[in-house]
This record gives sequence, C-alpha cells and structure tokens, in this order.
Amino acid sequence: MIRYFGQLLKFKLSITVVFSAMIGYLLGFDQFNLHHFICLTLGGILVTGSANTFNQILERDEDKLMERTSSRPLPQGNLTFLQAFIFASIIGLLGLFLLNKINPQGTFYGVMSKSSFFGLISILLYVLSYTPLKRVSTISIFVGAIPGAIPFLLGYVAATDNFDLAAGTLFAIQFFWQFPHFIAIAWVQHEDYKKAGFKMLFGGEKNTYPALISIITSVFMIAISVSPFFFDISGLTMSFSALILIFLLGIWFAFKSVKLYQKTDDVSARKLMLASFAYLPIMQIIFVIDRFLA
Repeated sequence: MIRYFGQLLKFKLSITVVFSAMIGYLLGFDQFNLHHFICLTLGGILVTGSANTFNQILERDEDKLMERTSSRPLPQGNLTFLQAFIFASIIGLLGLFLLNKINPQGTFYGVMSKSSFFGLISILLYVLSYTPLKRVSTISIFVGAIPGAIPFLLGYVAATDNFDLAAGTLFAIQFFWQFPHFIAIAWVQHEDYKKAGFKMLFGGEKNTYPALISIITSVFMIAISVSPFFFDISGLTMSFSALILIFLLGIWFAFKSVKLYQKTDDVSARKLMLASFAYLPIMQIIFVIDRFLA
C-alpha cells in the first residue's frame, strides 16, 4: 500500500522540482537558516506531490488509455479515489504548513507567508487550470509553465522574504525553459497523448511550428539568464566567466531546438528533451558557484 502512495507522490519528479527551490534559496540568503531550508525542502516535496496526486485523480480515466501511465495506482485500482484524495489533501496541507513556517511575519493578507502563498498558487494553477486545459488547447503549456517556474522564485523568496526583480528574473528563466522542455516531451509522447485526447503539441502535428516556438523561447531564456551581467538586478550578480558559461550552455540547448526544426523527427525531439533535463540544473549550479566565488 505504501508504495502506491509513493507512486502518487512521484518522489523523483518532486525532488527535481524542489531542487530549483533549493537553488533559489542558496542564491538569495544572507544568513543561512537551516530550519527554513528544511521547511522549504520538505514543504516543497509535499506540495509538489500533492499537485501530482490531484493531477492523477483528475486524469485517472485518461491514464488508462496511455501506455506510459496505465500502470499508475488509480488506473490499476490499487488505490481508490477517496484514498488518493485524502492523501493529496493531507500532504498538501502539511506542505503549505511547513512553507508557512518560513518568514511567517511577511504575510499576504495576514494569512500566510509569501512562501506558502506561492506554494498554494502552484497547486491551484497546476490542478485547476493546467490539468483540465490539457484536454482543450495547447494554451495549457503556457499555463502549466507558470506553476512550473514558481519553485525557483519560491526558493529565492523563502530566503529573502522579498518578491522583487531578482525573484522575477529567476521565474522568467525557468518559465521560458519549460517551452522547449514541454514541446520535446509532447513530441516524443504525441501518439500516447492523442489516445487520451490531450492537446499537448503546438499546432497538433510534428512539424516545424512547435520547433520554431522552442527556438524562440530558448532565445528569450538565454537573454534573461545573462541579464544580471548587463543590468543592475539587486540580489543577483554575475561574473564574466559565469556569463560565458551560461551563454554557451544556452546556445547548446537552443541548438537542440534548431536541430528539431531542421529534422522534425523523434530522435531530435528526444535529444532536446534530454538536453532540457541537463540544462536547468547545470545553469542553476553555475549561478550558485558564481555567487559563492564572487
């Protein structure tokens, strides 16, 4: 039974998401607070796991139709709707409670900390907007990129208790990164998504249109990622060596989108997908190393 709840949590995916929040914290703190960092990490995992579980609850019928998801606990009948719903609610509330322990004096409307507020927004957007929109339109990718970009921002806000231009810059980097990432996954899984009625690939076909969007958003991502070197963004600094590394890394990533545009095949899409998994943590680690070497 426990392993089925673990499958709902999607622990590996949750850890990947929370890694961005941890990096955001390391970029923002003045005095490292271990208690806050632990609350951020555990709270982030639980909030992400809650969103993943609610997503699987809403898509339990569609998951039966896709090879990739048919073995999940709900399609297999290993857990009931009620069990999954209670689990998602408990870990979601516990996650928000932990995030609320971070800088609770800086509240939105006197109700919750900024960290908890952004955690709640990520759950609501992911579950109530992104998930149902997947059946309607590829606008879901744009909507889904918002909660997907919140962790980087959330970590920085948890460290600084301040939602400013630096936090917005981190959000924007991860926001634009998600378009090539989503497009590559949607391309590779296109036939599976079609079985479930999900509209996940821009234009609906494997052609140059989604690849072009991937190139354009990659360019925006590169421009924003190197902006701290050229502009005075309080809280974010960048050395010349970091500028070169992040720029070259971004060019390498964007080149994968260019290859997809040229070849429009599954092999290129899979390479772009793998590159997206590599690009984000490497870029974030460069930011952190640069900060501590400055």
